Amino acid sequence: MAPSFGIMTAPSQVDYADVLRVWREADTVPEIEHAWLFDHLMPIFGDPAGPTYEGWTLLSALAAHTRRLRLGVMVTSNRFRPPALLAKIATTVDIVSGGRLDFGIGVGSRPSHPLARREYDAHGLPFHDAAYAVAGLAEACTLIRRLWTEDEPFDFHGTQHRLTGAFGSPKPVQRPHPPILIGGRSSATLRVAAEHADIWNIPGGDIDDVTRRSALLDRYCKDIGRDPANLTRSIHLPVSYDRPGDTRAAIREAIDAGFRHLVLGLPAPYPADVARWTADELIGPSA
Repeated sequence: MAPSFGIMTAPSQVDYADVLRVWREADTVPEIEHAWLFDHLMPIFGDPAGPTYEGWTLLSALAAHTRRLRLGVMVTSNRFRPPALLAKIATTVDIVSGGRLDFGIGVGSRPSHPLARREYDAHGLPFHDAAYAVAGLAEACTLIRRLWTEDEPFDFHGTQHRLTGAFGSPKPVQRPHPPILIGGRSSATLRVAAEHADIWNIPGGDIDDVTRRSALLDRYCKDIGRDPANLTRSIHLPVSYDRPGDTRAAIREAIDAGFRHLVLGLPAPYPADVARWTADELIGPSA
């Protein structure tokens, strides 16, 4: 399987016009196959009072302004939205995009991040412990898939979610449903990914740790009788405009470690023609 390359534009500390410019340009660059936003409600870097856009609303706007790119949120915080509502939001984006959504989801922010926890308190959102959050992610994946695929209303009585007469209409364009990307590195999240994900994403960093996490995912897949080769490995790698050689080296390491879905994080401010530069300087020499 040949590597596929995408970009990430964190919708924080930037203007909408800047993100739109980059996505429109990327839509014309064949080497870039997918594009991503993140899911935070307040800044987690830079000026704490700076702008941050809601990811799914922005994604729908960008879907309407592009024609080719696959697109998604890397990754949706399952702590922010009830899963039935999230299923409806994602369906809407899949329809607006003409069937180009990759559905990214994860547990949500770690409380250890110095700026992540405040967005929950500031928006009146509960922040439960990790075990509760991981269980909620598993339930959400089950519910969302059922809402996307089942033709009759159903009741659901889970540990965290109780739905009566749940039904999704319209359905997503993609059948049976948009690909599900689960992001995370904890053992508990990897177990959820083994069961529910089409794509698993991990933030880049220590390549040895990343490789160990991928091997652990292999084991969890085998434990439930799933072929690990059917779960695409994805990695997010930060881009350096000043030292592209370092980024190219990280890309090569990731590909050698078995990662075939590579997301290149573009820091703001975005240079002119940054998508074309990414293809020429990073993707072309690495593909």
